[in-house]
Amino acid sequence: MAGVSRRAVLAGGAAIASLAALSPLAGQAKPEMPLTRIAFGSCAKQDKEQPIWDAVNAYAPELFIFLGDNIYGDTEDMAVLRDKYAQLAAKPGFRKLKASSRVIATWDDHDYGVNDGGTEYPRKQESKDIFLDFWNEPADSPRRKREGIYTSYLFGPADRRVQVILFDLRWWRTPLLGYNVIPEDRGPYIPNPDPAAVFMGEAQWAWFEHELRQPAAVRLIGTSTQFLADNPGWESWVQFPYEFRRMLAVLTRTRANGVLFLSGDTHYTELSRLEGLTPYPLYDMTSSGLTETWPYVAPNRNRVGEGFSQPNFGTVRIDWERSDPLVQIGSGDLRGAPLITRDIKLSELQARA
Repeated sequence: MAGVSRRAVLAGGAAIASLAALSPLAGQAKPEMPLTRIAFGSCAKQDKEQPIWDAVNAYAPELFIFLGDNIYGDTEDMAVLRDKYAQLAAKPGFRKLKASSRVIATWDDHDYGVNDGGTEYPRKQESKDIFLDFWNEPADSPRRKREGIYTSYLFGPADRRVQVILFDLRWWRTPLLGYNVIPEDRGPYIPNPDPAAVFMGEAQWAWFEHELRQPAAVRLIGTSTQFLADNPGWESWVQFPYEFRRMLAVLTRTRANGVLFLSGDTHYTELSRLEGLTPYPLYDMTSSGLTETWPYVAPNRNRVGEGFSQPNFGTVRIDWERSDPLVQIGSGDLRGAPLITRDIKLSELQARA
């Protein structure tokens, strides 16, 4: 328990228990209800003020998706990790969100336990148990019985069904490759050319392809690091080119309709688009961070419009009442004002014969 008093640990446990006891309200997403307002975000320092929750709660999402770095744990001391989750649990804005919206989550490196870490992190099982306890995962959940924390959800009736898929990009991931000289606007990593380099893991790949064959009108794929950004220096799918191409191949082979990627990690918000490699254009809406910002927005040839380095949260609105339902993806600032907005007709996300 280095650096944490017994009193702090006990207080942390009490805060987590208190959070778990919050009663769900009618506005929360339920499996049978069609979703119309979804929010998401990443990168929330637990020891900072978190005013962003005022804007998130004013948006009144039925569902909120945490995409990772939900706390900054960065430790092999599990008492420290529990205490940092307890700090998040005590945030008034977060408590209000939990009381009024359904909240689901995956992790990234900092809540996994180590900056930019992967399969080499020695406490991943203990970290997983703490993560699942904090997010109130049922005792009989498949997440507790298999390696990693990947999972999926279905919301809404058959004709308005939203599928949410959350990846685990840490448990199996091969260590990154780096170089010594870091240009001003690029990070320290280079793509790994080894076909055997692992990002997702075979069990997760098989599960994912099965999930894509489930009927759904809209599929929100939550990836803790960016999928479409092409800057090679920082953590993203571009570090694993064989895994990236495998994703494109799976989407093409399954002809899964309605796919939109949601990502975090970068400490800025941007929208990326890729066309011509799959049956319809792909979008990756990045929202980061809830508290954290970066001095600049990294280069990205797939960016649509501008990127913004300021506290933000991501948004997904679905208008089911149109003959061709409209999906609006974007991000908002501390006041809830839109930073990025993109309207996409559902017909634009369909694999053609």
